[in-house]
Amino acid sequence: MSKNEPKRKLWGGRFSEATHVAVEIFNSSVGFDQRLYRYDILGSQAHAQMLAKVGVLTEDECSSICQGLDQILLDIEAGEFEWSIALEDVHMNIEAKLTEKIGIAGKKLHTGRSRNDQVATDIRLYLRDEIDNLMMQLDRLKNGLLDLAEKEADTIMPGFTHLQVAQPVTFGHHLLAWYEMLKRDGLRMRDCRQRVNRMPLGAAALAGTTYPIDRAYTASLLGFDGLCENSLDAVSDRDFAIEFCSSAAIIMMHLSRFSEELIIWSSAQFNFIELPDRFCTGSSIMPQKKNPDIPELVRGKTGRVNGDLIALLTIMKGQPLAYNKDNQEDKEPLFDAVDTVKMSVSIFADMVPVIMANKKNMKKAALQGFSTATDLADYLVRKGLAFRDAHEVVGQAVRYGVEQNKDLSELSLAELQKFSADIEQDVITVLSLEGSVAARDHIGGTAPSQVRAAIARERAL
Repeated sequence: MSKNEPKRKLWGGRFSEATHVAVEIFNSSVGFDQRLYRYDILGSQAHAQMLAKVGVLTEDECSSICQGLDQILLDIEAGEFEWSIALEDVHMNIEAKLTEKIGIAGKKLHTGRSRNDQVATDIRLYLRDEIDNLMMQLDRLKNGLLDLAEKEADTIMPGFTHLQVAQPVTFGHHLLAWYEMLKRDGLRMRDCRQRVNRMPLGAAALAGTTYPIDRAYTASLLGFDGLCENSLDAVSDRDFAIEFCSSAAIIMMHLSRFSEELIIWSSAQFNFIELPDRFCTGSSIMPQKKNPDIPELVRGKTGRVNGDLIALLTIMKGQPLAYNKDNQEDKEPLFDAVDTVKMSVSIFADMVPVIMANKKNMKKAALQGFSTATDLADYLVRKGLAFRDAHEVVGQAVRYGVEQNKDLSELSLAELQKFSADIEQDVITVLSLEGSVAARDHIGGTAPSQVRAAIARERAL
């Protein structure tokens, strides 16, 4: 940040005294909105080209403006640009420097626009790029899940409800559940991008402009799919940013649930998986510790993104049309949500493909808790018993197993036949873990063949 010497305000003509120093600091947003500099310059160059096309600027003025902005971009990226809080925001800092560089042509750049439509355009350009970056990271993570699921298509583990052993599933099938969640997350984000990619520029302060602007031409230069078609709405609403934060919060919620499982599974009590050392940390006092810090941090950072969403909703909820200064507060939660979700997805994309499964412990856990009880009930139904009667029979067998400290698969045929004469030798296959998962051989089922087929379908897409 520069020395904050008094500067002539670009809007100062109506005012008779200087801004109070505390107000200047409180009012300034350049400390955080300078991140938009590239998009501010891009939008300004497109605006200048449009003004030249409709005859408001000469070709020489347009060329001077665009070249001056190119030089400012180089200065900023070289760290040689001096930002001033006295100039309030990224827009006025860049415009003032442009005028300093090229003279009166710089003062003509703002013709036919306002900071209101300028900032809305900058944010949409920024968010469009960030959505594209996030989508690439989501694709990396989804591909990593497919690779790991294929590797573990035959690995048997307990499936849980209420964190109690329910039925055996394959680890590959479990991983594909996370894949499906992330696939929907990607679709939500792609859908959000369509609404982000509308151009507000040309709405000016709130009512449009009297200059003969060509908004469609500017939109084509900036790669927008269309225009914000009401000037009041264009400058004042931030629902596109709220929608992004909502989609980001859902992604983080999914990653947080995934994190919770990774944390539990990597504990000594479960020991289902091992995370590579490079994704873990140790303890300063307990030398044996290997802590799953990455999943824990993602679980914790989910609260930040939820907070960013609530912040944006709260900022917008009481605003009348059109633009209000409240909207200066939209950027920090949006930037934080973008940074947090992008980093979280990226580090998961690095970590997930190298998760190591402890197949022996997973299978041992699946043998506990009578996980094939439903299979036995289904077996009895196929023998002609009504399901509710079969349910009662299996419940009695489970109670006996609890008393004898034996799983159903460990009971002898004679023991099982105490509960139903319909049980025969073929029940042995039914009560095996391999038989249980293989029997669920339909789309969406946990059978290894279905896991591999699901992976093939997704890779084809």
